[in-house]
Amino acid sequence: MMIDEATGRRRSNNLILDTALRDFYSAADEMHLSEGLIQILSYPERRVDVSVPVEMDDGTVKVFQGFRVQHSTALGPSKGGIRYAMDVTGQECEGLAMLMTWKCSLAGIPYGGGKGGICCDPTYMSHKEKERMSRTFGARIAPIIGRWSDVPAPDMYTGGQEMVWIMDTICKMLGHFEPAMLTGKPIDYWGAPGRTEATGRGLAACAFELMRQKGLDPTKIKAAVQGFGNVGSYAAKILNEAGVKIVAISDTTGAYYNPNGIDIKKAFEYMNTNPGKRGRKLTGFEKEGCEKIPGDEIIGLDCDFFCPCAAQGALNENTAGKLKAKYVFEGANSPTTPEAELILNDKGVIVVPDFLANAGGVIGSYYEWAQNLQGFTWTEEEYNKRLVALMTDNFRRVWDYAQEHNSTMRRSAYIAAIKRVTDIVELRGVYL
Repeated sequence: MMIDEATGRRRSNNLILDTALRDFYSAADEMHLSEGLIQILSYPERRVDVSVPVEMDDGTVKVFQGFRVQHSTALGPSKGGIRYAMDVTGQECEGLAMLMTWKCSLAGIPYGGGKGGICCDPTYMSHKEKERMSRTFGARIAPIIGRWSDVPAPDMYTGGQEMVWIMDTICKMLGHFEPAMLTGKPIDYWGAPGRTEATGRGLAACAFELMRQKGLDPTKIKAAVQGFGNVGSYAAKILNEAGVKIVAISDTTGAYYNPNGIDIKKAFEYMNTNPGKRGRKLTGFEKEGCEKIPGDEIIGLDCDFFCPCAAQGALNENTAGKLKAKYVFEGANSPTTPEAELILNDKGVIVVPDFLANAGGVIGSYYEWAQNLQGFTWTEEEYNKRLVALMTDNFRRVWDYAQEHNSTMRRSAYIAAIKRVTDIVELRGVYL
C-alpha cells in the first residue's frame, strides 16, 4: 500500500484496489466531498487476515492465507463473496469490498460491502481437502460473521457446497442454526430458487433496457461473451432466448466463434457433459460448428455487445483499442481499467459498469437473506420478477442521470452510489 505524497491519498499496486480507489476519488472530487469523508471511505472498516492450516490427503499439513474485509457497514451488514484462487490477496479483497459497497448502495438494498477469500488452487484439491479448508476458514472468521454483521456468499471457485461447510461449522460453534448468515446456499438447504442465474439475468436485464432506450431490435444484435462461467453462460442464454445472436463465447481453453450464431443451449449441454480434469470446460467445442481462436481475440470480433464476464483487467490500454462493439456490459469485477475507459470513451463506447451490470447476484442474495430471516420461501417466478424489476429501475436511474448530465454510465453510477453512503455516514457521524 502506498500514500500519494501530493494528495495524502491511498494508492495500490493491486489492480483491483487501485482501480477502485481511482474511480472513487475521481467521483468524490466531482461531488466536492469533504476530505474527511473521502478518507473514511477510502479505507475498510475492518480487515481480518487468518492462517488456514489444512491436513492434506497425504497426511501433510499446508497453511493457506485467508482474508475477510468489511469496507462499510453504514447502510447495513457487509455483503460480499468468498473466493478461492491463487491471486487472492488482502488488497484485492479490499478493492472488491469497496466495489460491493457501491454495488449495494446503487441497488438500494440494506447492505454494506465485504469480500473475502483464500489464496489457494482449489482445482488441485480433493473434495475432503476443500471441506477441511472451508471449515477451518469458517472457524477463523466466525467472530465477525453473522446475519446482522457480515453475510458472505459464493464467488470465484466457490459455491453452495462451500457455503454449507462454512455455515455448518459456525452454527456448531454458536450452538444454534442461523441460515441467514450466508447466501448462495443450495436450494434444498435454505437457498433461493433463481439465485444461480441471478447475476446473468441481471446483466441481461440491463442489456434489454438499453435496447429499449436506444430502440434496438434484439434479433439484430450480435454479442460476444467473454467467460462462460455462471455469469456469462446465463447472460448468454437469456439474451439468446430473446433473439440476440451470440457469435462468440470463451473460457480458459480459448474462444469459440461462429459469425452465424452459436447454439447456446448446445453449449450448456456440452459443458455439463465435458467436466474436464479442472472443472467444466469448453474444450473441443469447435466440433459443434465453431472456430476456435485465441481467447483474447474475442475482444476484437465484429459484434454490437461485448460482455466481459471473466477476469479483471480484460479491457486495458493494450486491448481496448481493438474493441469493435458499441456497448460493453461488465459481468466481471473491474474488467475495464481506467486507461481503457478513456480509450473507450473516445471511441464513443457505452460501458455499463460492473457494480450496475452484475448487481443481480447481490440483489438475489438479498432476496435469499430476506427469505431466510422470515423462514418463508418465494417462488422462482416471484424471485425473478422482483430481480428484473429492480435491475431495470437501477439501470434507468443511472441512464437518465448520464443523459441529463452528459456523463458516462460509470461516473453516474458512482455518484448515485457514493451519495447514498455519504449521506448516512454524515447522519451517523464519524464515530462508527
